[in-house]
Amino acid sequence: MKTRDLTRLGIPRGPSIGVARAAITAAREAGCGELGIIGDLRRVAAEPGQFVDDPIWGELARAMVQVPPAARPRTPRQGSAPYRIWGSGFEDTALQQMANACSLPIALAGALMPDAHQGYGLPIGGVLATDDAVIPYAVGVDIACRMKMTVLDLPLHVLERRQAKLASVLERETRFGVGATFHERRQHEVMDRDWSVSRVTERLKDKAWSQLGTSGSGNHFVEFGALEVWNAELGLEPGEYLALLSHSGSRGTGNEVARHFSELARSFHPELPRELAHLAWLDLASHSGQEYWAAMELMGLYAAANHALIHQHVVRALGCGVLLDVENHHNFAWRERHRLPDGTQREVVVHRKGATPAGRGTLGIIPGSMATPGYVVRGRGEPTSLDSAAHGAGRRMSRARAKQVYSWEDAKRVLRAARVTLLSAGLDELPMAYKDIDAVMAAQTDLVEPLARFSPRLVKMAPGGEPPED
Repeated sequence: MKTRDLTRLGIPRGPSIGVARAAITAAREAGCGELGIIGDLRRVAAEPGQFVDDPIWGELARAMVQVPPAARPRTPRQGSAPYRIWGSGFEDTALQQMANACSLPIALAGALMPDAHQGYGLPIGGVLATDDAVIPYAVGVDIACRMKMTVLDLPLHVLERRQAKLASVLERETRFGVGATFHERRQHEVMDRDWSVSRVTERLKDKAWSQLGTSGSGNHFVEFGALEVWNAELGLEPGEYLALLSHSGSRGTGNEVARHFSELARSFHPELPRELAHLAWLDLASHSGQEYWAAMELMGLYAAANHALIHQHVVRALGCGVLLDVENHHNFAWRERHRLPDGTQREVVVHRKGATPAGRGTLGIIPGSMATPGYVVRGRGEPTSLDSAAHGAGRRMSRARAKQVYSWEDAKRVLRAARVTLLSAGLDELPMAYKDIDAVMAAQTDLVEPLARFSPRLVKMAPGGEPPED
């Protein structure tokens, strides 16, 4: 409906218009007819207090019964919030996005990681601390995208001598791509959680369950490889081990949570210019901010459950034991206490969009590409990085450009040299499309200490032609 149609029904101009449109979409998806929707809108406009708990119209009603705290005035910045940059050779667009984010009135400090490249709103590899507010697109569309490594108690020579068995297990126990599901649904206690924390998660619970234990597209993968442990502090004796590594997130449900709440945030901030629109925020004192935060945390649990099931099923199929587990989120927001550049110490909201938590002593995983190594690291707790580090090699060219420049013949040469067997992937995920992981690691020696190196040997990703979901 157009704005004038909504105002004629009694919906006030401003943020309520965007909320009303989202509610209309939900009502249509729930099977409501146009006449019923118009009638409901009239009733909500007349008595919004009677609808604040309604599963479809509640958000609109709450937006109408009070001035949303998300729209409370913020003092304009007299300049940029301070931020540091690690690395070099970034796209101008990524640098501009970081500067834009630090110009927001809610911004307190930032950092740009050495794997950074252009994203939506905040660049991939961007870290931003804000004042009691969360930016959905500074978290990212794949909420809680995650790394998980399991070190297995199988001899390393299994990689060569029983590769067919490992490949068979990966093909049977994993699913990749947009809409991927298992024929028989997998079970995990995350589905017993309260999915009614937001209208989006409540509506998509069944879809989320159907995709439980699957992986996305884009740069998501499940792979076997050789882990070379250098430091006994990891809990293993130095030496080489067989390990399973996975990378994926909260699937289609997380994506829809991100898009819904970003659109809502934008409706609260019509004052933002076009170049800042994807940085619209929700105040955490508001109902919408609390709702997004609860949905984001649920997506974190869901992403962790997806990885847990992948690893459990692979380990069970191989009939082996587990020596070590390491895992971490990126694409998430955390409430943390930090000393800021102005010398104050306070609780802030830290967004890590494509950045790994790297507080002092924190373990994390920084992957390379399908044919380059990744690293298990221990954080050094660098204050000016907001306890963060890179989340991978980072793209050096777009997906479209990679498809234009490289061929599968190029891929075969690189994979053969790296002793990697590729089960499936898109041409846009070739190692040459990514930055040099060792250059990325060299640019952040003050952020993390490498404890082990993982070299991929048997890799499965979404086949070519899938839209990216990374």
